[in-house]
Amino acid sequence: MKRINLFAVIFTVSFVLLFSCKEIMDHPVNPDLPEVIPTPCEGISPSNLWLLKQISGWSKGAISILSNEEAAKMAIFVAIFTEEDSENQYYGVKGEYTAQLKRTFKDLQGFWDINSDNIIMAAAHGSMLQDRDKVIKVYQAEYGYSVEKANKYADSLATLFKTYPEYLNGNHPFFTFNAYAHQQKNYPVVGQVKDKIVFGDALLQSFDVLGYGDIAPQAILAHEYAHHIQYDLGIKDYGIPLTSAGNRRTELMADAYAAYFVSHSRGAAMELKSVQRVAEVFSNLGDCDFESELHHGTPIQRKAATEWGYNLANNANNKGHIISSQEFAVLFDADLKNIVKN
Repeated sequence: MKRINLFAVIFTVSFVLLFSCKEIMDHPVNPDLPEVIPTPCEGISPSNLWLLKQISGWSKGAISILSNEEAAKMAIFVAIFTEEDSENQYYGVKGEYTAQLKRTFKDLQGFWDINSDNIIMAAAHGSMLQDRDKVIKVYQAEYGYSVEKANKYADSLATLFKTYPEYLNGNHPFFTFNAYAHQQKNYPVVGQVKDKIVFGDALLQSFDVLGYGDIAPQAILAHEYAHHIQYDLGIKDYGIPLTSAGNRRTELMADAYAAYFVSHSRGAAMELKSVQRVAEVFSNLGDCDFESELHHGTPIQRKAATEWGYNLANNANNKGHIISSQEFAVLFDADLKNIVKN
């Protein structure tokens, strides 16, 4: 029974992982999206297996409570609603990814043609869940709770941390195994929340353990930044109905945007071997949830999208030229059927 519950938790995390891709809409060229057809697919990636190992040995009570997908989002939400600038952020428990991410963020801003001055890059640390005032703000803003109800839920969270030492007072990797690209939006209580990219500590840690610590932060940031390109172009927007085909399209497109940036001579200028490792990172974040409205594309499809972005940069006649973000999206949509055929 414990084994079944453990896998239920992993499914929950897989479902919300990189839930930056929640609201989608058709690109202005209104593409005819390929149908999502189930294909042979391995459901549990090495990164999720790493998290499963961290949860192994938990009590049944601790596991059952965290089977609620909202638990995996709390630290990300705290960062979204309470972090207001990029300057004083550190990434990783000890700040080990800070320089790499800040440098890449600056490079991305200079590479793509969108107005990105308003995008805040922030970190989600498990320790944030120990700040009662910040937790209360999340319950009010995200869930619309009254002050009284938000206080009650904040007390319940604090009690859970005392009851289950497995949670490490919120510092367990389960609570920060995510990344998110937030679109500017007005919320109850807190008002307007700006465009943000939020990194959870555990997501970065997992890829470091798997041997991608030198490349995964750049790749994932370039992917999340691509979602802000999509917000800017109107490809993604809040309040638009979700579909598995639509969400797959925006996810694979974000992989391709990222691959183009890391491959381009005026971007990260990575060699082919490094880009192949980027493809492995994105493959790790693929899924086999074909019927889910949050389907991100299979591991094979995510590799294919990465290769597409690399080829676009590498095969260009003028390798110093950066195509517009709009032109990129049009070219990608024109080739989407070939990308997802595997």
